[in-house]
This record gives sequence, C-alpha cells and structure tokens, in this order.
Amino acid sequence: MSEPSTATAALPRAYQDDALLRLIADSVPALMAYYELPRLQCRFANQGYAAYNGHSTQSILGLTVEQAIGRRAWEAIRPHVDRCMRGERVKYTREQTLPSGEIRMIEVNLIPHFEGQAGPVGAFVLINDITERWRAESMVRQSEERMRKFSEATDEAIVFHRDGIIIDGNEALTRLTGYPLHEVLGLSIFSFIHPEYRSIALEYTRSGSEHPYEVAITHKDGHNIPVEVVGKTMPQLHGDYRIVVARDISVRKKVEEREAFLALHDALTELPNRRHLMEQLERQIAQAQQANRHLAVLFIDLDHFKTVNDSLGHHAGDQLLCEVAHRFTRCVRSADIVARLGGDEFVIVLTDIHHADEAALVADKLLQAMQSVFPLEHVPVTVSPSIGISLFPEDGTRGDVLLRCADAAMYHAKESGRGNRQFFQPGMDGSAMQVLQQERQLREAIATGAFVLHYQPQVSLHDGSLQALEALVRWQHPERGLVGPDDFIGFAESRGLITPIGRWVMLEACRQLKAWQDQGLALVPVSVNLSALEFRQRDMATEVAAVLRQTGLEPRFLEVELTETVLMQDAEQVLLTLQALRTLGVGVSIDDFGTGYSSLNYLKRYPLNKLKIDRSFVTDIPDNADDVAIVTAIVQMGHSLQLRTVAEGVETPAQQELLRQLGCDMVQGFLVSRPLDAQQTLEWLSRPQSAVTSDAPGRGQ
Repeated sequence: MSEPSTATAALPRAYQDDALLRLIADSVPALMAYYELPRLQCRFANQGYAAYNGHSTQSILGLTVEQAIGRRAWEAIRPHVDRCMRGERVKYTREQTLPSGEIRMIEVNLIPHFEGQAGPVGAFVLINDITERWRAESMVRQSEERMRKFSEATDEAIVFHRDGIIIDGNEALTRLTGYPLHEVLGLSIFSFIHPEYRSIALEYTRSGSEHPYEVAITHKDGHNIPVEVVGKTMPQLHGDYRIVVARDISVRKKVEEREAFLALHDALTELPNRRHLMEQLERQIAQAQQANRHLAVLFIDLDHFKTVNDSLGHHAGDQLLCEVAHRFTRCVRSADIVARLGGDEFVIVLTDIHHADEAALVADKLLQAMQSVFPLEHVPVTVSPSIGISLFPEDGTRGDVLLRCADAAMYHAKESGRGNRQFFQPGMDGSAMQVLQQERQLREAIATGAFVLHYQPQVSLHDGSLQALEALVRWQHPERGLVGPDDFIGFAESRGLITPIGRWVMLEACRQLKAWQDQGLALVPVSVNLSALEFRQRDMATEVAAVLRQTGLEPRFLEVELTETVLMQDAEQVLLTLQALRTLGVGVSIDDFGTGYSSLNYLKRYPLNKLKIDRSFVTDIPDNADDVAIVTAIVQMGHSLQLRTVAEGVETPAQQELLRQLGCDMVQGFLVSRPLDAQQTLEWLSRPQSAVTSDAPGRGQ
C-alpha cells in the first residue's frame, strides 16, 4: 500500500477517519443513514440515501425522519421505527414510488445502536433496492400460478418433482394413478413407473431431456397404463424442478393394436385373413416336410348364403358368418388353422394327420355341426357347407397349389348336390376354365355397358340433411343377376380390366349428378371409389379434369374415396396426385378407415377431407366397449385434423345416437337408406328433406 500524501497526513486523525467513512459509505450501493434518539434526528447519511429522499448529505443533517422522508412515508414506516426504538432489529420490505412514477421495491434494515446498559441511543438505517429480484420472483410466482390454473383445467396428468421427489401434482394425476395427492407427495416419481421402463425414465430425467417418450405406469389397483410423457426443467432461485406431463394413450394403443390385428385377420370374424393364412400354411408345409408329416386343406363355401343376405339383410348375414366361424373353430384342434378368405368362404388347415380318413372325419364333423339351426333376427335359419379337401404332399407341395386344389374339390361338392365333402381328384381343377369364362363375361360387360350405379346417401347427424351420395357399381351378370363390387372388382384388377370400369363409374356418376342438379336436386357431392391399382395406373388428376369438363359438373361436387393402402404406396407420387386433385377442387375421403395397417402420419401430410369409419367398428356399438373406444378415437382424431367423419353401416337408432354424442359428422347405412338405383334415388331426393329417416334394416353396401 502506498504512503499517505503529505497533505492528508497533515490533517487531524479524526478528520481522516471521517473522510474514509464518508468515502466508503458513498461507494456502496446500499442507502445508509444514522438517526439519533430520542428525536430521531439524522446525524449521518450517505449520498445515495440523501439523494433518494431529495436532499444533500449536508442538508439532511439535523432533520427528523418525518422531515427527511415525508409525512406519508413516515406514517407507513412508523410501526417499524417504534419497534427499533424499543431495541429490536427490524427488517421489512415496501414499495416506493419515485417522482417519475416508477415503482421500486426496497428492503429496509433498522438496527438499534446501544451504548452501555441503557436503551438504544440511535438507529442505523440500511436500505437495499431489491426491485429486480422482486420482479423476478413475482414473475416466477405468476408463472407458477398460471401453471397451477392450467394443470387443474387439463385432463392430462401434471406432476412437479425435484430430483425425482414429487412436490406437487394436479387432480388428473390422482385420476390416472388412483392415489390421492397426499399419498404421493414426497415419494419418488420413478416408483410409479413400470420396472420395464424405469431405467429409460431415469436416464431421461438425468439428461434433462424434453422430447416426448412412452412408458407405462402402475395404477394403485395394479394394472398398467401406457402413457406418453414429456418433461421440462423449470429454473427457480432455490433450485430447479421438473414438470412432467403424462397423457393416457390407452385408446391410441388399442387402435394401433387393432390395426395390427386387422392387417392379418378378418374384421368380422377375427379369423386369420387370406394373407395370414398363406403365411401360416407355408410355415406348416415347411415343418411337415422336415418332420415327414401330412396335412390337409379344407376349402369351405356356404350354400345359398346370398339368400340370407337378400332376405334378412347384411346384419343377419354377418351374424351367420360369425356363428359359423365359432362352430368351425370348436370342431378342430387348437393347433389347426381356421381362416376366412372373404364372403362366405372359409379355409381350415389340419396341421398333422396320418391319413386321408382323418380329414374326412373332420369334414363330416363340420357338416354335422352346421345342421343345427341358426337363430337369426328371430328367424330359424339352416345353412349347409360344401367342402373340398386337398392333401399334402399328395396334391401339392405349395400353399397356393393346395388351396387351388381344395377350391376345385369344393366346386365339385357343389356340383354333386351341395352340403357334402369331396377330395381333390385329378381333372377337377377346372378353375382355369372358370377364370377364362369370367374374364370373357366381364369383357363383354365392359363392351356392352352392362353396369349400373346405385347410390347411398350420407346425411348429417346434426340436422339430417343430405351431405353426399356414394356411387356403388353393380354388374348386371348374364347368369347371376345383379352382382355387387366385391364379386368382380378384385377379379377385374387381377385381369387388367379395372381401368375401363373405373372410368365408366366416374363418368356416369358425374353425369347423373349433374342431371339431378339441373332438376334442382342433389346439390351435394357424389363420391366415387378408386382402387389402389386404378390410382397407380391412371393419371387421375388429368382424367378427373376431363370428366368434369365433359359432364359440366363443378369440381366441388365430386369426391374420390381411397383406402389407406393407396396412401402407403409411392408416397411422393400419391402426394402430387392428391395436391393436383385439391387444386381442381375435388374432395378426397379415406374409406374403411381403421382397417389398414399403416402409419397415421399421412393424415396430416396429405390433403384430405373425410374419414369414413369402417362398418366393422360400428356394427357392435354401443355394446362393445372396444369398438366404442376406437370410434371415439377416430372421431376425435378427425376433428383435431379438421377432417369430417362419416360412419358406415349405421343400422340402428342406438348406433346413430351414440355417434351423435361422440361428435361424428355424418352417417351412412340402412338406417338412412339402402343403396338405390337411379330412379329410386330420384324419388328419394324428391322427398321432403325432413323425411330422411330409416326405411329398412340391414347394412348399406
């Protein structure tokens, strides 16, 4: 330290001390003063204190507190000063309004000064401006209050924890876990996470991650709940804490599981579908070859099943198919395979037999099981199966060959009087000739225009008003009469004949709608189904534009319906086509939504207008809780993405009422109207709009 200057050294020591004290007092950011009792006269103030109260360090000396700070401020602090005069150290905070109008927050310390054993002789005043800290803490409090209000308003569980220890939570947390809040406070948040996911959650928290992830939590009653979790670290003066938001995704998981299941199973009977059957059949053949075992394939077709649909409706037909599936399943071993190919065709694979007689015994058992009456719609119904049997390795060593042979034997059973079983024999395989004949008939139908369109209304659940008409193609078959699309569209695709049929359907649907509109009717869109094959092979946007020009129909009155499968193939090309259709003004609907096995990302990526809820989910509502959950999820998903939802196959008022409560926009099905030909549709359209009511039981497609 340097030596003091000659001038300073020459000053009296007391003066040097006073100058140093003054220098120090004026240099600190705090406001300082000393008041002498009993009159509370100021004997010292640093520059900050004096200036804060509008004085200089000289002019403030000798002033009382009231004179120094003003009457209003004196009245506000007087109780604190009284406590200090009694010898108590006092600390308090208060707002201070500056002449500029700015509000500051100050922290005041009053420290009594004692000399000897008597009472205080003075008081030190130390004032700190804590405005910035006060504002920061106020913002934190406001933020926490907003978070509290939000957490109580949301259905998502919110939990606050510090270092994994729960410090707070909302009401939704108690509903999700089953524990009242007081039982979880102070516990580790990780104790509620299923052990399988605990290490993931620990690492997520340790790393301070903030992206969503999925875990499972254990409810108080012991069952596990899948949840989507996202956490966020919140800074706080006394230590950071984490906010965790948990969303119950049970419904979404059920939908995903249902989608995965339906990719391999028939939606109606829940039996393996053709794809799953062929996978299992090939696997069983490989195992049989290795073990030198035999197996049998039974191809089963129900005799006169169409009569049941035509007389009692599709709902009764579906009931029959489900009961047949149950009876077939009860007749075979658990290791055997029972599958539904579609329509009224079933296949059973007997996975381990020693000789053909065993297959014959099972077939006879199936025939006997079908002899008892099926009570459908309070009407006793009997139905017989025709069964064809092929054997491995005698009739083939590949799954498709065995299936074709069993199919040929089944047709032979039908030709032999129906209701019996037949083993495959060389020469029975006349399927190639049948294919050629069907192809010839279908080509003739295209050439002669042997197709007609039926129309089924879609109506609003809000007011019953007509919203759209779906065009459904029928083939006027020369031998079988009016044939639905399920019986020939797939075949037309496989033989390369779908393009001319699809073109005719779109042109005729647009032409007919324009004709009705010219009569002042049907000012709603007509929807046309497009298969995946059509969508891939045709320049749809160009073709649609040409049809609209040719018919004069405004683009907003045309919708195309696609299945989920279409959107999963060649995504970029699909996107370009859909964008082109959107540019034209044509709507796009997703048909049979929920039955595909695909990512849901396309819903937000592609320009879509409607989701059509598949009838398989509607059939058993409101009695089936799983289907209700799935329909609920689809409706909510559609609304969140600004898509309108249409429920297919609505047949009962109870179904309609539930769909209305769930917020579904439209319904389609026999409750509104069965599919009608052009003349019947014209008559339906000519009725008063209020007359849109149920006119027949059964399903509508």
